[in-house]
Amino acid sequence: MRIVLDACVPVGLTRFLPTHDVTTVSRLFGSSDLDDGTLLDRLAGQCDAFITVDRSIRFQQNLSNRSFPVILLRAHSNSLEHLVPLVPKLLGALQAAHPGDLRVVGV
Repeated sequence: MRIVLDACVPVGLTRFLPTHDVTTVSRLFGSSDLDDGTLLDRLAGQCDAFITVDRSIRFQQNLSNRSFPVILLRAHSNSLEHLVPLVPKLLGALQAAHPGDLRVVGV
């Protein structure tokens, strides 16, 4: 599965998803300064899932018409130490998600 991590997700999370092809917004587009709408538009055809910790994305963007699911990680912070415990549930969410879904993983 091709996964893109939002700029707000630590790149270190990649090593906890070894069976997936994981990249970041900045690696894919050379910049992480894209607004959410532009970013989501540009991700079409580029990934099978998008992972973020941006809690406002579901209120600011229509995700239902996207060609990929968005996985929202909810933790006490976006530090790796708080996100790693979510990996088992993240993997389940990735497996169960469909295009246009928003899956929330965490607290």
